[in-house]
Parts: sequence; structure tokens; C-alpha cells
Amino acid sequence: MAERQCDVIVIGAGTAGLHAYKTATARGAETVIVERGAGGSTCTRIGCMPSKLLIAAARTARTCEGAGRFGVETGPVSIDAAAMWARVRRERDRFVDAILEEYHAIPDADRIHGTARFTGKDSVQVDGERILARQGIVIATGARPIVPDSLDAVRDLVHTHETIFDLDHLPRAIAVLGAGPVGLELAQAFARLGVAVALFDPGDTIGGLADPDTNAAAIEALGQEVTLHLGVETKAEPTDDGRARLSWDGGSTLVDLILAATGRPPELKDLDLDQTGLELDDHGTPLFDPQSRRCGDSAIFVAGDANAWRSVLHEAARGGRIAATVATGGEPPRTLPAFAITFTEPNLTEIGMAFDDLPDDVRIGCAKVADNGRTTVDGATQGLIRLYADRDGKLLGASIAAPEGEHLGHLVALAIDQGMDVARFADQPWYHPTVEELLQMAARDITGSEDLLV
Repeated sequence: MAERQCDVIVIGAGTAGLHAYKTATARGAETVIVERGAGGSTCTRIGCMPSKLLIAAARTARTCEGAGRFGVETGPVSIDAAAMWARVRRERDRFVDAILEEYHAIPDADRIHGTARFTGKDSVQVDGERILARQGIVIATGARPIVPDSLDAVRDLVHTHETIFDLDHLPRAIAVLGAGPVGLELAQAFARLGVAVALFDPGDTIGGLADPDTNAAAIEALGQEVTLHLGVETKAEPTDDGRARLSWDGGSTLVDLILAATGRPPELKDLDLDQTGLELDDHGTPLFDPQSRRCGDSAIFVAGDANAWRSVLHEAARGGRIAATVATGGEPPRTLPAFAITFTEPNLTEIGMAFDDLPDDVRIGCAKVADNGRTTVDGATQGLIRLYADRDGKLLGASIAAPEGEHLGHLVALAIDQGMDVARFADQPWYHPTVEELLQMAARDITGSEDLLV
């Protein structure tokens, strides 16, 4: 068997892997990257970007349909499904090509195609070659969607986020299984494009919202566009006309296709992790330090979706950089506040400390979207903001269901990272009339100072 040595091995050429490779090489490490697929990130190919392209089309349709309330007449709105999907794929492919340029710019000698399997704590085998890492190995293999076995009978009608963007038409009716960010975003998008959408989840929360008050506000808002069936288990069976019947305790519905958004576990099964001696959790994922991404006391690191921790792009990129930095002798930076966004309307945003982890003496400030002047002007008054602070007033986190919630979340994340207390946060130049004033209102609710009057 052929053998070679290098300083760092990176397994996977997605967002985390590419950032790990670039960081390691910039620090002078001889680095190879192993990829068994086409390379490129989940975000650009089958995730963030194509979904946002679909959401943009759906938002445009919704805006046209609702123009009459502002005294603007647009006439009947029709959807050219073929043209819409063509734009989704055209722009998606442009994003993918940009990422692939980075991947293919890696020297051929450093870019290995094949499946990496561990042969020990410091080596992997790719086809007939064994590669030994002198400094570290970064696992950045990403994650893949799962399709529940309960859908086996209608498997030919089932899509995941990996296939849904290959459609060339709009179905009459779909079922979405899973009320997480992926399921919720696509459910609302299809509904706004004229599709009858029923969303199912065995839990009682949507969009990852742990705060019960924010969750209730989000359910009220999203439930006006999507039929929500929460706290139910479903059964699927084919019909004679090529559709699927979804049944649950209390009802049934017919759909043309099913979107399974029921989770994306790490893609680790082919790595032969048993050869590493690493301690694994109940799902087979290596235990690791969130600050350094190091697995135990080994020289193996796990970054991006492969570690099932904060599965968002900015954490994948940062995780790849951190893993490569520590593997090559550097120190890990500070851990950033948790930050997740569901790009529905209203946006659903969670920042900082999770609701279930809040201290008993937490101070919570609330602001209703309907009380904001700008949202009233824009006709988007659904939602709620909940801001958390400790007993001394230090900001801990927030749960947001609001228009422009993605931008509000960035402001809260920055304030938390800077160690800002709620009084200082309230005493910022909040311009009027803006949606951002909701944050000041919530902060003032904590401090007990005077609320905005308009």
C-alpha cells in the first residue's frame, strides 16, 4: 500500500473543510483535503441559497397579492413555475461555481478524491493510499437529510432539501414533515406560491423557538398561511391516483408530494471511527470541545455540520478555521453567542442563552410587534420580542419573531459579545421610525424606564 505524510488532513470540502484547508496552509502546514463528492458547500448547492431564491419568489408573489391594502392595484397574480425554478437553479449554480473555483484552485497534489477511512488516530486510508498526519485531522464531512422509514410506502413522492429544487412545476398540495427551519421556510414559500401546504411535527414548537411566548406568536403568524398540525404522528400510504394520503389522529389529507425535513444527522458512518478510539455519543458523533473543536485529547477535530453543533454556515466556516488553527499549534478564539435564524416572515431568531438554560432570576423584557410604528406603516404587525438579562442587567439572549428579525438578531448578538448590559443597550441611537426600536422597547421593559410613545 502506498503511503504519504503531511501535517494536516482535512476530510470534506464543504464550508468547514475549505476554511480548514485555507487556514492550515496559511499557517504553513502541509495540508491535503479529501473529498468523495463534487465538493462545494451544502449552503450553496442544496441549502441556504436555493431556499432563499425560492423564498424571494414567494415573497414577491405575496407582496403583489397584498398590494391592494395600500391602494395599489396589480391585477391577478400568476406564477410561471418553469421560469421561477429556472431562476432558482441558474442563480444557485452561479453560487456553486464560485465555491467550486476555490476548491479546484487547490493544487492537484493536495486534493484527493475518494472516501477517507480512519486506520488510527493519526492516519486515514483513501482507496489504496495511507495518509499519515503529523499534526492533526479535521473531520468536516457535513450532514445529510434522513427520510423516515414510515415513508417507505410513498418513497417515490418524497423529497428532501437535496431534491426539492429540481422540481419544474408547482404541486397542488404538499405535506411538510418537520417544523424546523428548513421545513418551515419551504412550507411558507410554497404556500405563498399558491400550493396547499400542511405541515406536521410531533413536537409543539416551530423554527427552533424554545421560548413559549415567542413560539406562540410565531405559530399564530405562520398558521395563517400554512396549516399546522403540531403534536401529531403521521402515517403515509399511496392512493390509486398516484398521490399520497397522510393520516393522523383526527384527520387525513391528500398531497402530491412530501417534503421530509426531519433532521440532518452528521455524515460519519463511512469514516470507521472505531479505529480512532474516540469517545462517541449515542448517535455516533465524537465528543468534542466546542471552543477548540478537538475530540478528547486527540489530534482529531470535528467542524461544521459533522459535529451537529450550531449547524449554520458562519459556525461551519469559523469551526473549520478554529480546528485548523488549533491543530497547527494556535489558540482557539472566544466562543461567539449562539445565533440562528429561520427566514420565514416574520423572521424567527434565537440568540445567546437558550430559554431552557436561563437562570431562575432571569429578567425578561417584552415588546409586541404591533406596538411599533414602522411595522404598522408597513402592515406587518405580527410577532413578539423577548429579551433576556441576568439579575445584574447583563444581556443573556433573545427570542424574536418579528419582521426584519434577522437584523435585530445581529444587533443582540453583537451586544452580547461585547458584554453589554441592558441599560446601555437601551441607551443607543435607535432611529425612529424603525423596527429596531422594538429592541429598545424590550430593553426598557427590563429596566423599567419609560417606553416609547410612538
